[in-house]
Amino acid sequence: QVQLVESGGGLVQAGGSLRLSCAASGRTFSSYTMGWFRQAPGKEREFVSRIVGSGANTLYGDSVKGRFTISRDNAKTTVYLQMSSLKPEDTAVYYCAASRYLSGRQSANYEYWGQGTQVTVSS
Repeated sequence: QVQLVESGGGLVQAGGSLRLSCAASGRTFSSYTMGWFRQAPGKEREFVSRIVGSGANTLYGDSVKGRFTISRDNAKTTVYLQMSSLKPEDTAVYYCAASRYLSGRQSANYEYWGQGTQVTVSS
């Protein structure tokens, strides 16, 4: 069982930056693929990024590529999402997720989810 707690969300102006954190419980954190997803009101959940257990491979959604960076610190059992050049369309609840397998963009492949943190980007 893995428990995930996101933090770092908030209100930021367009063009600004935020760093989200996701603290995970469990002693096998380094074996999990970690992902970030987001969901805006009235829209489906969208893949943002994911990082494999070793941190050696990352994947990004097209809408955030070049602006967001995912990283992880296995010693601290934490995954991060550095968000830069934020746009109003980045406004959403951001969710951290964990998968025991080498997962990609599909949310159904992630077994564990956090409660989410709100990110609001004003124009």
